[in-house]
Amino acid sequence: MKNAYLITLLSALCLSATAQTSRPMAKAGETVWVVAYPVKAAKRAQYERFVHEIFWAGINKLPAADQKVLKQTRILHPTKADPDGTYPYLFIMDPVIKGADYEIDSLLKKMYGTKKAAEYYKLFTDSVVDGKYKQYIETQSKD
Repeated sequence: MKNAYLITLLSALCLSATAQTSRPMAKAGETVWVVAYPVKAAKRAQYERFVHEIFWAGINKLPAADQKVLKQTRILHPTKADPDGTYPYLFIMDPVIKGADYEIDSLLKKMYGTKKAAEYYKLFTDSVVDGKYKQYIETQSKD
């Protein structure tokens, strides 16, 4: 009896924690957008600093609609380099909010103003291989 109670309590706690940290996900027919940025091997630390300490750290400076964009976006870090030596970092917008602002430079301007945004955007552009990013615009399946 004691073990059954403990298992029930642990299950409830796990479900509660999952519900609090879960993000919205696209429903069948909604759009998901994936952008893969190839980051130069020597610039990985700079890129990660930009993403986590500057870009995501500025989310609270944005209007609510733009905050929602980032709350429905996640980033995946690579586990190994691609054959060309770059490291693919993925931004996953799930689901895409129709008409929302997803432009990194635009969001930076809203967060930090024009001058500081330009400085920060340069950290981003210097880290990625120019013109080599890939994007996939997909539709969520019913399964």
